[in-house]
Amino acid sequence: MIARRFGVPGLKILLLVFLALLLGPLGCSMIANGPGREHWSRARWGSAGLLPEPRDHPDALVQVWAARTWGWKGAFAVHSWIVLKEENAPEYERWEVVGWGVDRGLPAIRRNMRAPDAYWAGNAPELVAERKGPLAAEAIAKIRAAIAGYPWADRYLTWPGPNSNTFVAHLLRAAPELAVELPPTAIGKDFTGLTPVAPMPSGTGYQVSLAGLLGIGIAAREGLEVNLMGLVLGVDPADLAIKLPGLGRLGLRERDDAPSPAVIDRAEGAS
Repeated sequence: MIARRFGVPGLKILLLVFLALLLGPLGCSMIANGPGREHWSRARWGSAGLLPEPRDHPDALVQVWAARTWGWKGAFAVHSWIVLKEENAPEYERWEVVGWGVDRGLPAIRRNMRAPDAYWAGNAPELVAERKGPLAAEAIAKIRAAIAGYPWADRYLTWPGPNSNTFVAHLLRAAPELAVELPPTAIGKDFTGLTPVAPMPSGTGYQVSLAGLLGIGIAAREGLEVNLMGLVLGVDPADLAIKLPGLGRLGLRERDDAPSPAVIDRAEGAS
């Protein structure tokens, strides 16, 4: 049917385009992670120095961070986590899911395993979104309840999930007022287990997903996304953006999830 619709030459072109989308990021990753690349165990894991001291930021705060994963997987995927701070709290809380030790009985959910703005295996963290003040304060209680009720607290699977991005997506769905869109490179965000229909992570639309392997979603924040074997292709008309595997979101308009001036200043100083 596909061959009749597109014709054999057209089908070959579609396959070549899809292979290019896969092999392009993978080839770049192989160059970047060649023999001279430091092993992950010796890579930088400390703070990037992007966050102000908690005492200098009295408002309640919810932040979503992401950084490229290690090795060839980093060509396609990021590791994401969430940072919380209650109003006037003396410290930030970093919550995430990791696979290390889960097979030995350790929980997948970790609190403050690293600094809230830490590098991930040598890859710089990126602030995906930030919400402050009363909106964040209201959402924090919902996020804490979602952490306690996370259905895969003792499971981890890099692909298609449940993984770190599955966890963050689960928390964001619990607080749709935040309207936070995860990057298309957050592979695992579309894993919803045995639930075929679920809200998009931003809570501004819905998706149909077959265990995170095949699906489609449409939302005010994300636009239209198609999930093929965990890889996301999409278009966001509101921000004149397209979404490609490995490359992520390419847009002509700046998102309104921009970090606060304090974070921007520290990022420029650390670069």
